[in-house]
Amino acid sequence: MDLDSAALYKQPPPSFGHDVLKYFAFDPAYTNLNNGMNSSTTIPRLDPPSHTHNVRFLGSYGATPLPVLSAVNKLTLQVEANPDHFHRLAYQPLLIDVRRRLAQLIGADTDEVVLVANASLGINTVLRNFEWEKGDTIIACKYTVNTTYGSINKTVRNIGDVRPHPTVEQFVVQFPTTHAQIIASFKEFIAAHPTAEGKKTVVVIDSIISNPGVLLPWKELAAICKEVGAWSVIDAAHSIGQEVDINLSEAQPDFWVSNCHKWLSAKRAVAVLYVPKRNQHIVKSSIPTSHTYISPVDRLDPNFVAQFEWNGTIDFTPYLSVSSALDFRNWLGGEHKINEYCHKLAIQGGKVLAEVMGTRVLDPDGDLTVNMVSYIVPFQLPFPGNFLPTEEIEIKLKTKMLEEHKAYSAHFYHNGRWWTRCSAQVWNEVEDFENIGKAWLVVCAEVLKELEK
Repeated sequence: MDLDSAALYKQPPPSFGHDVLKYFAFDPAYTNLNNGMNSSTTIPRLDPPSHTHNVRFLGSYGATPLPVLSAVNKLTLQVEANPDHFHRLAYQPLLIDVRRRLAQLIGADTDEVVLVANASLGINTVLRNFEWEKGDTIIACKYTVNTTYGSINKTVRNIGDVRPHPTVEQFVVQFPTTHAQIIASFKEFIAAHPTAEGKKTVVVIDSIISNPGVLLPWKELAAICKEVGAWSVIDAAHSIGQEVDINLSEAQPDFWVSNCHKWLSAKRAVAVLYVPKRNQHIVKSSIPTSHTYISPVDRLDPNFVAQFEWNGTIDFTPYLSVSSALDFRNWLGGEHKINEYCHKLAIQGGKVLAEVMGTRVLDPDGDLTVNMVSYIVPFQLPFPGNFLPTEEIEIKLKTKMLEEHKAYSAHFYHNGRWWTRCSAQVWNEVEDFENIGKAWLVVCAEVLKELEK
């Protein structure tokens, strides 16, 4: 197959479903229903029982199309052919074009958009640039385990642990719920935690909670923050490529960051950080600090974009792969067509999966996906809830699924039950849902039998 984009994109695109698989590097024996989401859960160690460590219950890293990999490989050879020419002359115009295209996609100005390695770094960059004072407050989301992604929750905790010790609060979200209930609860929570005079409140809000994989009404929550003078930091790690018509200029969050290697199909690892011009004075330094950094007392402008163009030597090809990823997605039909297919597949495949496993969906009314095309379908696993998460169960479940059945959809424990969350993508068909449901039935029965011995 000719992967040269100039020749490939003159051809008609494939039909969605298994015809698209040939444009990815998946093992032919592997069924992938775990695209894009990522989280971690702290569970008890087997030995010693008094300690804890992180086991990655939910983990996925996107998938890079072969035409994108081909373009990246060509770019790598271009870099190596003349590193000085690339880094000193060629790199910056290519980067600016990527920023321009991303800004257009998310409804922002080009000079409000920069690239970082991943969403965690983007959120850290924002939070660690605030000048914290005692009496300030950071709010993160929480449910049975933290909805805020593991490293971000730990970042919030770390900021609260060190001087000057801003207060850390958690807004609790319990599922099942609805957007209306979340909005009403958030208003009550914010009203009960007013910002002290002369202090600030910063709220970290997930756009899509990776565990259990549902959409939050983040635009409405950001608007509530604005009404009360709190800062909104949107962890949209899983939004770009999955949400359409994001339009940040209209939504007006204070900060927003999203991974491009999960749903947008860029090469790992790259994320887009949006900081509107009105807030660029907050982000005084990139992480790490760039050689283009200018002290705030000396700078004549925010010095924002320049700091993120170069803050140390790295492999810049993942950043530049965003253009190739967008070209590939445009060839397939564009964001709306991709989302339409995946949404319909999630609904249809979800019904099949529920029938196969004799179980239910976490959000049966679809309220948590009504304002977007969400491909996340969490289903209750046929596994007793009285078996709490342990390292032993985690290893057994993922090993059997991946090594014996050559398939995987993320599994997690929530609200006294075990669940799996399937992500529909352009390469999936309904039979993938049926097959993975059958595999989970076998695996759960086998693991339960082993645990009861």
